[in-house]
Amino acid sequence: MTDFHFEPHAFPSLAQDEAADTSQDDSAAPDRSISDANLLDAYSRVVAKAAEQTAPSVVRLDVRQSGRSGAGSGVILSPDGFILTNSHVVEGAKRVEITVLDGRRFSARVLGDDPDTDLALVRINEDVTLQAAKLGDSKKLIPGEIAIAIGNPFGFGTTVTAGVISALGRSLRSRNGRVIEDVIQTDAALNPGISGGPLMSSRGEVIGINTAIIAGAQGVCFAVASNTASFVLGELVAHGRVRRAYLGIGAGTVPLPRRIALRLGLDQRTGVVINSVEAKSPADHAGLLSGDIVLALDGTTVTGADDLVRLLDADRIGRTIPLDVLRRSDRRRFWASLRERS
Repeated sequence: MTDFHFEPHAFPSLAQDEAADTSQDDSAAPDRSISDANLLDAYSRVVAKAAEQTAPSVVRLDVRQSGRSGAGSGVILSPDGFILTNSHVVEGAKRVEITVLDGRRFSARVLGDDPDTDLALVRINEDVTLQAAKLGDSKKLIPGEIAIAIGNPFGFGTTVTAGVISALGRSLRSRNGRVIEDVIQTDAALNPGISGGPLMSSRGEVIGINTAIIAGAQGVCFAVASNTASFVLGELVAHGRVRRAYLGIGAGTVPLPRRIALRLGLDQRTGVVINSVEAKSPADHAGLLSGDIVLALDGTTVTGADDLVRLLDADRIGRTIPLDVLRRSDRRRFWASLRERS
């Protein structure tokens, strides 16, 4: 886990309720203690159900290679043993050992590794039928939603923590120096060994792959969004690696000013704001600037940073493509000559 604790929420206590003004008519006032208890019980049931649903799909990975040993977590995404985890968990290893919830152990091989998104794909060698988790749509998430993490921190198997989605569209620098776009920030506690495990919604869908914390911070943790994971998974299955067209920007998802969207006749509600432009990159040569909001790339509307990740694919390497951009209140078009990301 990247070297980057969380105070419990202060829920009203029953003791505080009992100490309230007893002079009020109890028959007329609502029983707040019962209401609070029901609320807490409902929250607990949601978290417990989601964890129970997904726990059989969460595995422990043990890596031993060239004198190095390590452990992390992963999530089964197909019944025949395809597992998604972090790149930094496998870190160049060809083979790993997998332990599933019921204690069975399997050998597995690394099929593909994408350090740019800190994701890797592992497959179990044995003929198995396992319970797979479902990838959700991270574009539908909103801050404040329940977020549940499962993994194996410090070797303690199948540990569940819960919190909320703190923010969306964050950027995070991976271990190889590349910027991972469209990262989910959460306060669900993550610790060493939980890397590669799933971040789940209250519906039990995988909405992210846990990847990093900021050391010394209180509940500032990160997960690679499921839509990015879905794209990378498809590339790794098909090609064993991810080839990308290079644009050279840092970006995040932002809402469009409603007044400007109406004036320009835009149907989309969000776009991709450019936070940084790398010197001498295709974006730099094209004249893009920090603060520009990308509306479309190569004729395709973009409403989130995950769209850019998907659209900057191998098919656009070596092509000069148009980018429709909102600069201040005007819509403008720029042309970028893309090259392969090295």
